[in-house]
Amino acid sequence: MYKSIVIAAALFNEGATTRAALAKARSLLDAGGTVTLVHVIDEVPGYVAASIPKAHMSARMSDVKAQLENIAAEGAGMTVNTVVREGQPAASILGAAKEAQADLIMIASHKPGLSDYFIGSTAARIVRHAPISVLVTR
Repeated sequence: MYKSIVIAAALFNEGATTRAALAKARSLLDAGGTVTLVHVIDEVPGYVAASIPKAHMSARMSDVKAQLENIAAEGAGMTVNTVVREGQPAASILGAAKEAQADLIMIASHKPGLSDYFIGSTAARIVRHAPISVLVTR
């Protein structure tokens, strides 16, 4: 069905949501297709970043990469790439999808609360702005 799938990787809950999406992607992926796991670390404002040791930020990036690699290893029989970015989540995920020439973005969404009606969740932003299909899971 799809040649290239981008999964917005959430690492809370020990990556259970991302693992479930990876399992679902297996059934949607064409033979020889690729899956790209994308995790976005929110950009730290400059006035805060100045007081955080660079070693701490590097350690955080390394930890996230290691977690993604562990999840990617569970995609036996599939080509699974990992991408870690810093910045605004929706824009970063859409950018990674464009670079991967994805034809599907998979993202988990929480049950909406009142704040989502005013601000909008990352999933909602991706659905509104993606030029390709988006599968939102719960």
